[in-house]
Amino acid sequence: MAKINGGVKKIYIGADHAGFELKEKLKNYLKKKYNIIDLGNKKLEVNDDYPVFGRRVALKVAKDKKSLGILICGSGAGVCIAANKIKSIRAAVAEHIKDAFLARKDDDVNVLCLGGRNTKFQSAKKIVDKFLETKFEAVKKRIRRLNEIKKLEDLS
Repeated sequence: MAKINGGVKKIYIGADHAGFELKEKLKNYLKKKYNIIDLGNKKLEVNDDYPVFGRRVALKVAKDKKSLGILICGSGAGVCIAANKIKSIRAAVAEHIKDAFLARKDDDVNVLCLGGRNTKFQSAKKIVDKFLETKFEAVKKRIRRLNEIKKLEDLS
């Protein structure tokens, strides 16, 4: 197994019905290099709800600090909102490679969210690869900002 950013390579992945097909393709693509844990949905269910999968992945990533998560729904926004409700989760939607790069480098994002309805598999592979290979640049200003976010979490 390869390593994510110098750490253990474990990736939790989840998707609702709108992201199911892309999740399956990404899972098959990534399992060659990474330890992929699929948290559902395990089959296409058109009436499932994205918060369920956002919660599952976010809780695992929050517990396992050396892991990362990938979530997929229709636009990526729904699973992103759900995941960000979990303390210590920093989820972001990425539509382009640069979004994934900056999210990891600047904000130490630990859950990548994708839109299954608007992201083609070839683009998703590139976005995910960039997310997984990019390290957080732990400079003073970024650490200060992450500490401010932790203070916000403590307010709720």
